[in-house]
Parts: sequence; structure tokens; C-alpha cells
Amino acid sequence: MRAVVQRVTSSSVDSEGVRVGSIGRGFCVLLGVTHGDTEADACWLADKIAELRVFEGENGKLNRSLVDVGGAMLIVSQFTLYGDCRRGRRPSFSEAARPEQANALYEKFVECVRSRGIPAETGVFQTMMTVNIVNDGPVTLIIDTPEREKEP
Repeated sequence: MRAVVQRVTSSSVDSEGVRVGSIGRGFCVLLGVTHGDTEADACWLADKIAELRVFEGENGKLNRSLVDVGGAMLIVSQFTLYGDCRRGRRPSFSEAARPEQANALYEKFVECVRSRGIPAETGVFQTMMTVNIVNDGPVTLIIDTPEREKEP
């Protein structure tokens, strides 16, 4: 799985012209799923993001997590994070998981976030969405799940 995590003062998502999710202080997470990702990956990534120490604490240092500051997450599925632009002008999306697998793991990620007591809003899977992001800092990180050992 791959996540683009942006620290925000506010963020919202509209699906087909209707506001479906909105948060104040926290993270906007754009989430992509690839082949071979598992539920364990979804929970590992949710925990990793929840505990990232990128919010200011004492002396202005980045040493507080989303959990520490009582922030929320806006989570938006984005298969284009696995777009491969190395050849030609049109990206290949062959590394993105099939919609059935991607949606199940996206939902698992959301479930893992909420199980930690973090308020989480979402977009609508497989729809055209408009995401509004007020990036704070700006702080933007890209996180991939650890590679699993490949079977021979």
C-alpha cells in the first residue's frame, strides 16, 4: 500500500458534487493499493500514520502525533498512486490492485484507523471526487508498506 499523507488545517472531499467528508486539523491521506497487499498491511499503515510525530509540541519541534493532538483523518482512495510514468506519455496503472481487492483493503484501513479512536471521514470509492486540502506547513510524506518476502 502507498499513502500520501498531508498535514492539514482542514480538508474535505466531494463526490459527484456532494460533500461526503470533511475534517479540521489532522491528515488528508490519499491511499493506493497494489497486488499482494494484505489486511495486515492496511493495519500496519494505519498505525504508522496515526503515530507519525509531525505536529508541533513544545519549543516548536515536530514531536506530537495525530493521536496526541486529537486530530482526524480524511481518507481518499487513489489508484493513480500506482501509476507508472516511466514509458511513454500515458501512465500505466497495471500495478494498482483490482477494484474489489482495493476497496476491501481501503475499508480495512479505515476500520483500523477508527478502531484507534481517530475520527475518520472518507471519499466514495470509484467515483470522481474533488479533494480540498489546506496543507499545514506544508508537511507531506509518502509512506509505503514494507515489502514482504517474495515466495520463490
